[in-house]
Amino acid sequence: MLSPASCGVIFDLDGVLVNSTEEHFRSFERLGKEAGYTITREQFRGLFGRHNDDIFPILFGHPLPAEELARLANHKEAIFREMLYGNVTPLPGVHALLSSLHNVGFHLALGTSTPRANVDLIFDALGLIDLFEVIVSAEDVTRGKPDPQVFLLAAERIGISPTRCVVVEDAIAGVYAAKNGGMLALAVTTNHTHEALTMAQADYVVDSLAEVSPMDFIALLSQRG
Repeated sequence: MLSPASCGVIFDLDGVLVNSTEEHFRSFERLGKEAGYTITREQFRGLFGRHNDDIFPILFGHPLPAEELARLANHKEAIFREMLYGNVTPLPGVHALLSSLHNVGFHLALGTSTPRANVDLIFDALGLIDLFEVIVSAEDVTRGKPDPQVFLLAAERIGISPTRCVVVEDAIAGVYAAKNGGMLALAVTTNHTHEALTMAQADYVVDSLAEVSPMDFIALLSQRG
């Protein structure tokens, strides 16, 4: 049997460990009223999971200088943290799955397009920091999903080949990023349907992490050989 000690599991954050989708949408919406753009829920669903540097030019309809992108992103994320503070709740099955994967020897990493300040707020609230060997956040990468950079860097830092890694995602762009990096993708239907995630070529789709055990990850990786 494949040894968990030779394998990695890389988790996205929003929509996988916590469901902060509404806070992200409302923070984009609130900033738009100040900055002069509008965003619909349908548009947001298509953009969720991508890097802020990719999202804002789409919302404004034209390229933006790097300084302006940084200012908008910092403001948006500050609004997000204000909305989320004191209201952080894990999605079903998160603590049990992380603990069981950690206990059997999987190398665990976080690969997210969200800033490190957001990660720290959520991890402090949920007590997750000791379960992860590596955190890769927005500050560590220059290209957003569906580019695989964030996941490839996470795999490199835990010392595991991408072919021995499973990415856990909820976003279409995140599934594409995992597949583009040569990794397997386990997708959760937090924000997209089973059919949409399957069409994005997710290898395994579940409605909740409460349905998943370490054996599911071993089975996925063993099928790859």
